[in-house]
Amino acid sequence: MPNPSDLVMLRDKLRAFAEARDWDQFHSPKNLSMALMVEVAELMEHFQWLTEEQSGSLSAEKKAIVAEELADILLYLVRLSDKLNVDLPEAAQHKLEKNAVKYPAEQVRGSAKKYSEY
Repeated sequence: MPNPSDLVMLRDKLRAFAEARDWDQFHSPKNLSMALMVEVAELMEHFQWLTEEQSGSLSAEKKAIVAEELADILLYLVRLSDKLNVDLPEAAQHKLEKNAVKYPAEQVRGSAKKYSEY
């Protein structure tokens, strides 16, 4: 997980970036969530027709393109969390704790079943 201070620095840079361009007016949670999903779809396009094996061994060129899509996703996610006043590291830690209860390792090891299926 990223260092929380790294995300704060990124959040502050994104705030300044948007402010310098007068884009805050467009950065509603609705718009940011939609932009986030567009970027996720763009990431998915790079894996759409690959086999499982191919998806795990991207060329350097393809990996650089995928890295840019991942960066776009992170930027929109950080911006959205800022607009909603959500502390991402705290939210992620809380979610990990919930998932540990939902998916006890001794019960689900090696299984892809949903928590409601066991």
